[in-house]
Amino acid sequence: VATVCAAPVGAYVGDIWGWRTAFMIAAVVGALALLVQIATLPKLPPAGVASVRILLEVIKRPMIRVALLVVLLVASGHFAGFTYVRPFLEKVPALDIETISLVLLAYGIGGFFGNFAGGFMAERSLKTAVGLAPLLIAVAAALLLTFGASPVVAVIAVAAWGFAFGAVPVGLQTWLVRAAPDQAESAGGLMVATFQVAIALGAVFGGLLVDNAGVASAFAYCGIATLLAALAAFLLGPRSAT
Repeated sequence: VATVCAAPVGAYVGDIWGWRTAFMIAAVVGALALLVQIATLPKLPPAGVASVRILLEVIKRPMIRVALLVVLLVASGHFAGFTYVRPFLEKVPALDIETISLVLLAYGIGGFFGNFAGGFMAERSLKTAVGLAPLLIAVAAALLLTFGASPVVAVIAVAAWGFAFGAVPVGLQTWLVRAAPDQAESAGGLMVATFQVAIALGAVFGGLLVDNAGVASAFAYCGIATLLAALAAFLLGPRSAT
């Protein structure tokens, strides 16, 4: 529900009361969520300690390195481009805030179903799951760049983008766990760390691109990065036995 509603509600609130109000609401909701977790989650003592040595051993595995490269490319490309979807929708297809909120709702709904689709594909062909999702993001970015002036195309592309990105975490997490079944927690930690670094890099790089070359350049980087991620997944990614 949060994935579906957060983006359109945030866009609508930001347009009416300003972005600071949207951020304040997010901070309050986050604080409430933290308090609920503190009050309700049971204590789970760790079974072992993931030392730096273990993390380095895990990252030396070739398939882990490929998976982390895909994570870096997908996440940096996504956050470089999608951060600027709203200004793009305002300027290119010239949508009003109510319509943009509905488009972002379509993105969230797409992500909801993409999450299930990612799990479905990962059970049948892990390589397809981890390769097809970034490829679809690249296609969506290309559609926005070439035919984004059409409101219909823009809506379809954004919804497809949401569907694809919703499928990304499921396939990548499954890949990393299968690539390091004896160190699943360490592999998961490396994925989270790489994802966070990619968010920061994508946001900074996307901002620099937009400042110097316009919103289209951020979408272009997104398309290139996610296409490279798809190629890496299909050519170097998990084998059927992984």
